[in-house]
Amino acid sequence: MIGYVAVIGAAFLVTFALTPVMVRLSWRFDVVDRPDTRRVHSRPTPRLGGAAIVSGFLVGFGVAWLTGEFRPVFRTIAPPLGVVLSTLTMYLVGQLDDLRDVSAPAKTAGSVLSGSILAVSGVAVPFFRVPFVGLVALPPDLVPLITVLWVVGMAQAVNLIDGLDGLAAGVVGIASGAVLMFAEHLDNAGSIISDDNIGAVIAACVVGACLGFLPWNFHPAKIFMGDAGALTLGLWMAAATIAIGGNTDAEVRGQTFFFFAPLFLPLVILGVPIIDTAWSLLRRARSRSGLTIADKNHLHHRLIRLGHGQRRAVLILWGWTAVLSGAVLVPVYTGSAWSVLPLIVPVIGLCLFTWYAPAWQNRRRERAAAAAPPAGPPPQPVGPRSR
Repeated sequence: MIGYVAVIGAAFLVTFALTPVMVRLSWRFDVVDRPDTRRVHSRPTPRLGGAAIVSGFLVGFGVAWLTGEFRPVFRTIAPPLGVVLSTLTMYLVGQLDDLRDVSAPAKTAGSVLSGSILAVSGVAVPFFRVPFVGLVALPPDLVPLITVLWVVGMAQAVNLIDGLDGLAAGVVGIASGAVLMFAEHLDNAGSIISDDNIGAVIAACVVGACLGFLPWNFHPAKIFMGDAGALTLGLWMAAATIAIGGNTDAEVRGQTFFFFAPLFLPLVILGVPIIDTAWSLLRRARSRSGLTIADKNHLHHRLIRLGHGQRRAVLILWGWTAVLSGAVLVPVYTGSAWSVLPLIVPVIGLCLFTWYAPAWQNRRRERAAAAAPPAGPPPQPVGPRSR
């Protein structure tokens, strides 16, 4: 754990310190996101935050290599180098889109290239566990395809949910923390994953980078991560879950569902952006609009229309991500699927708060307005006293 603390701390400090520098550079070179009918923010905001996030991740990755705590992970150069090269590729694609609009096919091609680099370097999905079927070894010609599809899907999911201040960074930060805890438990539970697995190191770097960026990105945001940050966060989540869930053929018995099917882990932990992405694709297909045309019908937009402010909408979606993460981790740590039942209480609480909080707030305002004393006539000016 000392090694993970060092990695998270290094990524946090670099991201936190570099973000205000990127704010100044954004204003200097006019890399600013200006309000329009599609966006929620009401004032021009810098958008070079992705550079700070990527820098923090890479420094954390370097600290993991230098400390010696993760020597087996860096025993072979291919997987770490693949993670770094795919990170730089995805970042450059996103940053180019932030500086000048890039077409959707071009961005998809960049995501495919980034996923291909991961697959070639060995961070791929050779094994897949199917519940009630068992371990399935994918044919070698399908491994790169599945890996690339996983990367493209994760990157798009995170990019679509990056619509409110602090939303993407918070959701991915919570999710990567859950992935890190999941990987550590797999490692402690009989070395189900090998000691050279790179997934936990990636997750630790992401946790630190997200925590370092959030103080500057939470509402009202001083800077945005842009596509450079959102796409790269999606890549890292894909890489971490691929490394942890798709690179081991160990047979696990007597454990919970996610031990048998760890590749389902991100489908639950990242349920908020994945559900949002799936609903977005279905909505656009039904309306026969372009799949790449942005709209204001995502989950966070609907929460705002329901009456929640930006902060409260973000906190609600953070809460759902935390509950979904708990639904994965609690059974895994306890070894019993029934241990997830206490999570029903926060689920019911979140549902009630999501639907009724705006109405409760309006009632409080109405009662406060009714209890306020009526405004009297304006005070008359007092003239000078007569002697």
